[in-house]
Amino acid sequence: MTVALALVGAYLVGAIPVGYLVARALGGLDIRRHGSGNIGTTNVLRTLGRLPAGLTLVGDVAKGYGAVALGRAVLGGEPATVVAACGALAVVGNCWPVYLRFRGGKGVATALGAFLGLMPLVTVPAALVWVVIVAASRYVSLGSIAAALSVPIAAVVLRRYPGPFVAAAAAVALVIVARHRENIARLWSGTERRLGQRASA
Repeated sequence: MTVALALVGAYLVGAIPVGYLVARALGGLDIRRHGSGNIGTTNVLRTLGRLPAGLTLVGDVAKGYGAVALGRAVLGGEPATVVAACGALAVVGNCWPVYLRFRGGKGVATALGAFLGLMPLVTVPAALVWVVIVAASRYVSLGSIAAALSVPIAAVVLRRYPGPFVAAAAAVALVIVARHRENIARLWSGTERRLGQRASA
């Protein structure tokens, strides 16, 4: 019962639609009807600007970290498999939130928060990968995919974390890549928008 409570709680925390709520509060609009239709930081940035995007980023990171912290608090300890599942379920909640009929974000910022809680050291190389690729190409999607894939690789190389944490990182990376399938198609065709381009209405 306690394990189920931790897992459901992690999903529900991850499912909080931060970008949607920020856009409603600061822009008076449904972010799902603007730009790419995604509720994540990048679409909020292109549609509403830096402040709403910053709030969305901080909120999404916080809920990933919070879901892991909640799992540990509810369980009263740190069984690695369940805590890892809490981190992964926070990302699932972000991508498929029950509050918005399962139409959510792409999980990148929430994954960052979750792995700051689970494996903080691996977020450093992931962040560097993201910064370098986005700075060089100005493709947020490409940087996000590469950063997500770097997390399980860094976890294996560092050999500091339990197997369930590494497995969760691999599963989350696959989810993030799958959520970026349309971006991958646009990158391949050369039609992907670069960082700084405004969204169309």
